[in-house]
Amino acid sequence: MGQDSGRWEGSPEGTAFSEFNHHFAGLCDVVFGLAELGYALEYPLPLWTRLVLPSALGIVGGFVLIWSDHDAWPIGSLGFSETFFGQDREIVEHKSYGLLALLIALCETLRRLGRVRHPMWAAPLVIATLAGSLWLFAHSHGDHPAIEKIQFQHSLLAIVGIGAAFSKGLASWFSGISFHVAKRWEVAWAGSVILFGLLLLVYSQ
Repeated sequence: MGQDSGRWEGSPEGTAFSEFNHHFAGLCDVVFGLAELGYALEYPLPLWTRLVLPSALGIVGGFVLIWSDHDAWPIGSLGFSETFFGQDREIVEHKSYGLLALLIALCETLRRLGRVRHPMWAAPLVIATLAGSLWLFAHSHGDHPAIEKIQFQHSLLAIVGIGAAFSKGLASWFSGISFHVAKRWEVAWAGSVILFGLLLLVYSQ
């Protein structure tokens, strides 16, 4: 951690900073989850709403890369190499989550604009969602006084995220077999994303 991390973790300022980050990500999740639900339920939505998911994930990814840790690059005292290749596991994991979100955003933008058409291009969203969710079980929380509460909330998020990944994977698999079954799994995917976002919105330390 940075030089003042011992005083930062669990302090009123540190708690407010962390909760804001989680709540912002949660809001973005709920927004793109609602857009996904609209498509799953076949509401007559404008075509541009297909880009809500990659746009929201792009915003979250950029936000996390910049704002995830108060003492990390580019807003803190740590340099680029110390931030991305240093010894602070929590910071490295946060930045990795940001890069993962940006990767999904790029793949989904290309796919939804029709620039890539092979069915395998649906896989990055499923794989990254599953990997990111599993990662939450082992995510570092630093030396935080409320570590048990944080771990419990992250475990809930992980479980919901795993459900979302499997739902999206099954929806993609059934898309070439049964339209109606695929639609049910799309609804489950969207519902899981919304629930994930709501859990982030009520996240507290």
